[in-house]
Amino acid sequence: MRRPSSVEVMLLVTIGLWSLNLTVSRYILTHGFLPLAYATVRYGFAVLVFVVLTLVLERSLRIRRADLGIVAAAAAFVYLNQIGFVYALDRSSASVLGLILGATPIFAALAGLLLGTESLPSRFWAGALCSFAGVALVALGAGDQVSGSLVGVLLGLLTAMSWAAYSMLITPLMRRYSASRISSIVLTATSIPLTLTAVPQLSSQSWSLGWEVWALLLFATLGPLVATNVMWFRSLDRIGPARATLAANLQPFVAAAIAVVLLSESLGWLEVAGGLLIAAGIVAARRRDTATPPGE
Repeated sequence: MRRPSSVEVMLLVTIGLWSLNLTVSRYILTHGFLPLAYATVRYGFAVLVFVVLTLVLERSLRIRRADLGIVAAAAAFVYLNQIGFVYALDRSSASVLGLILGATPIFAALAGLLLGTESLPSRFWAGALCSFAGVALVALGAGDQVSGSLVGVLLGLLTAMSWAAYSMLITPLMRRYSASRISSIVLTATSIPLTLTAVPQLSSQSWSLGWEVWALLLFATLGPLVATNVMWFRSLDRIGPARATLAANLQPFVAAAIAVVLLSESLGWLEVAGGLLIAAGIVAARRRDTATPPGE
């Protein structure tokens, strides 16, 4: 058997952290943090980390004027993504959001076709349909554990669509800037409207939340936000957003597996079958180019 490539490892670690983040963020939101207050504090901390890291490594945060429009559009989609994310978790469950996020590759492919940046072979669509069928099996097997209001489901779809659009927009910038510089600029631009929107909640937020909540917030920032941003950007640059976002279909099954370990939940045969189908779809949709990707 061949060894996994570096991009495959990055994607797997990213999906694992994102999956764990659903449970962590749901816990934080049900233990005292208001949705927008949580998003603002988390993003504010992430901006500080990225800015310091970029200045230390590159000594500059400069972005060409011609790229500012892309940065502004990307920040707008990240803003929508965070609004959808925190309120989807607030209105429904981590399981519901995880299942809905399995649709992200479909939105990414459609966005790529509309923008003319992706040319997808038939095997991609076959793999995407296979993975989406796996997501449906996971949802069916979850049964009564899957619950949530219509508003929560719609917010989950907003989260998936905005992330797919963001991934498509940001890909060209990876040819000119590092992942940390892009994150510094985009997250800073996102934090401004996010903070303004969150002012009412920030003013009423109780900050006596206990060390567990603050420790989990630190993890949710450094792991699923900071580390995954770098790995995700590099993956986008290497294999393209449509194929990278296809790996997001693993998230429902990985999130369920994490719940089994941490929350003593059970997995039925439908969930297991769905996870195997998701994995099969990702394998089927992979590129089979023989050339070695840059940086290998």
